[in-house]
Amino acid sequence: MKKPCIEADLVPVLIPLLESRDQEMLLHTGRAIGRICYDNRDLQEELVKVGVIPSLARILTDYEESEPLVHVALLALYNLADLDTAKEALSKTNVAEQLVKHLRRAVNHERLEIVFEVLQALAENDALKVQLVEAGVPEVLSEILLRLQGSSQAEDTCIVKAASDLIVSLLLGDGNCLRMVQLGVIHQLLDLLEKHVQSGDTSVQHAALSALQNLAIPVVSKVQMLEEGVAERIEALLRSESPPVQFKLLGTLRMLADGQADAAEILGQDPTLLNRLVQWCDMNDHTGVRGEANRLLASILHHNRSQEVVKAIQEAQGVKHLVSMTTSEHAATQNEALNALAVASAIDLETLEESFKESQLVQSLHKLLQDDNTSPEVKYNSMGLLCRFLNSGDLRQEIEEDKVKETLEQLCSHSNANVVKAAATTLQVLRGDTPQ
Repeated sequence: MKKPCIEADLVPVLIPLLESRDQEMLLHTGRAIGRICYDNRDLQEELVKVGVIPSLARILTDYEESEPLVHVALLALYNLADLDTAKEALSKTNVAEQLVKHLRRAVNHERLEIVFEVLQALAENDALKVQLVEAGVPEVLSEILLRLQGSSQAEDTCIVKAASDLIVSLLLGDGNCLRMVQLGVIHQLLDLLEKHVQSGDTSVQHAALSALQNLAIPVVSKVQMLEEGVAERIEALLRSESPPVQFKLLGTLRMLADGQADAAEILGQDPTLLNRLVQWCDMNDHTGVRGEANRLLASILHHNRSQEVVKAIQEAQGVKHLVSMTTSEHAATQNEALNALAVASAIDLETLEESFKESQLVQSLHKLLQDDNTSPEVKYNSMGLLCRFLNSGDLRQEIEEDKVKETLEQLCSHSNANVVKAAATTLQVLRGDTPQ
């Protein structure tokens, strides 16, 4: 029956009836329009154009006590929310406040799911994202996670996953992340993880882990998370035997350590964590976990300022893995390792000297400089590290014996200005022309 209704231009006749004050009329009009326009994008666009969005927002506001009318309005929003024109129109209404109200009131799973679907679609629009956060969506998500924390029902698990996904979608700006952290969302996510890591529900694990990882990016929330002992709780979760969970947890710890000396020093002086990292660095059956373990080790070394951390990583036999990273096929990974080793050498070269000699790091760096395929940034960072080595008699001797000087002289005519500059500086230090 849809086709003849469309051909008879029934929809434009029905639209004005959405302004009616008769609830029966509104209910049947809403249902009719919804069914006729379902799965018809052109008609849906037409609906938005003729102003159906303000009418739907008004129904949610004026008839919030009418269960059938609210249901019809939410279903209509659910079907229209993917349209950019609809999002634009919705940003000019009070729909964010109404959706928060209905999210709080929702008692059955079907209602919760519809509201979550609408919110997820609206969160793709930056203006609406701000409105949703200001209307209190993070607070309601926190309440829902807390309420469903101990439940093992399948329906509740779906809602928990939807709430975790929505947290990721709503993250916009540092203040927003901090607000989520201050609401206690982090600990609720960790509680969920502790429960679902044991039960093995991977969909919830992934949703919660993604939310955690995103919350750990801004500096302001890193500080708060560290003060609340989040790093220690994540470390405890690393006991999980699930590689995908380990992978994301390691990534979250790396985010926390990034630019945070305090975090790097907490992680870098935990022998249990360091031993696990070194084991994972040797893992052959899950390259993702191995890569993240190496990157976390590099991040801890790069961002720390403590001699104790350098000694702890050396004792855990982690240095050889960082040396291996310098020969990775990915330039980003090579640079992470080179920068980490340069920082560690500046802090305590004496502790690392023997490991560098055993792993033939000087020779590896020389090969990187000689290879035409090595990226300019890797060459630049390799020379920065070699400069550090010139403070050690034994490593300086290796540099001289390996004839690195000749390669540096050739690099003085390299096409990249930064490489040329680094080569000239390294040569000067090698010749003793400038203070080391």
